[in-house]
Amino acid sequence: MSNAPLNGANLRGAVDLSSLVRPPAPSAPPAGGAPASAGGVVQQVTDATFTAVLDLSASVPVIVEFFGAGIQPTLGPVVRQYGGRLALATVDGTSNPQLVQAFQVQEVPTVAAVIGGRPLQLFSGMMPEAELRTVLDQVLALAAQNGVTGTIPTDGDDEADPAEPVEEPLPPLHQEAYDAITSGDFAAAIKAYETAIAQNPRDQLAVAGLAQVSLLARLEPVTADAVRSAAAANPTDVDAQLAVADLDVSGGHLDDAFARLLDLFPTLDAAGKNAVRTRLLEFFEIAGADDPRVIVARRRLTGLLY
Repeated sequence: MSNAPLNGANLRGAVDLSSLVRPPAPSAPPAGGAPASAGGVVQQVTDATFTAVLDLSASVPVIVEFFGAGIQPTLGPVVRQYGGRLALATVDGTSNPQLVQAFQVQEVPTVAAVIGGRPLQLFSGMMPEAELRTVLDQVLALAAQNGVTGTIPTDGDDEADPAEPVEEPLPPLHQEAYDAITSGDFAAAIKAYETAIAQNPRDQLAVAGLAQVSLLARLEPVTADAVRSAAAANPTDVDAQLAVADLDVSGGHLDDAFARLLDLFPTLDAAGKNAVRTRLLEFFEIAGADDPRVIVARRRLTGLLY
C-alpha cells in the first residue's frame, strides 16, 4: 500500500464490499440522531462480523487495522481523540483470510479505511503520530466529499442506545451466495449468483455480486508482486494484463485498469478482444454504471468495437 494523498478517485474505483456481502438494509433512525454503531469507536472484527463495519461506514469512516504475528493494534488512542467522527476496526490477519484477501494485505501492520462500504488503501508498517493524523484528516475530508459525515457515541456513552438496522430477508439464492462468501467458498457463491441470473437476467444485484465475487476468487491464489512482475515482463500477454487489471480494480485504481486493457485491445486477436471486453464489462458492474470513469471507458470500448 502507498502513502500517497487520498482522493475521490481512489474511493470510487474500489470494490464495494457492502454490496458484495449483502444488499444495503434500511436503517432505523437511532436515538439522539447518532448513527447505528457496531460496537463503539474501537472494536475487533472478524470475517463473520465485518458486515457490521460495512453498515457503520455509511455513517462514519472506519479505519481498519490488520495486526498479527506479534504485532498488536496501536491506533485506538489516536482514533478515539477524533470524538466519534472516526471508528476503528482491528483485524487479526492470521485468522481472517477473507478480509486479508479483500484488502490485499501483504504484511502487518496494514491500515485501510472503509467509506460507504468501499475499501481504501492507506499504508503498511508503522507511522509517526503526526503523519498518522494527517492521513486520518485526509480520510475525513474524503468521507465528507462522499457524504459520510456522521458521528458515533464514544466508548462508554451508552445513553444513545442506537437502534439496530433491520435487514430484509434475502432471496434464497442471494442468501446462499452470502453464506458461501462468509465461509470463504467463492466458487459456491459464483454458482448461486449464476443460477439467480439464469432465473432472472434482470437481477442487477446478482450481476454485480457475481462480478465482485469473481474478482475476489481470481485474486485469492495470487500475490500482488508476482502478478505485477508477470505483467511487466509480458506486456502483450492477455492473461497477465487481465490479472494486473484485477489488482488495480481491487485497490481502487480503476483508471489504470481501464487504460491498460483499452490500450491493449486493438493489438489482440478475436479471442483476446473478447476476453478483455468481458472483463471490462465486469469492472463496469463493480464500479457502477454512473461512475464517470465507467462512462468514459464504455464510450471508448464502444468506439473500439465498432
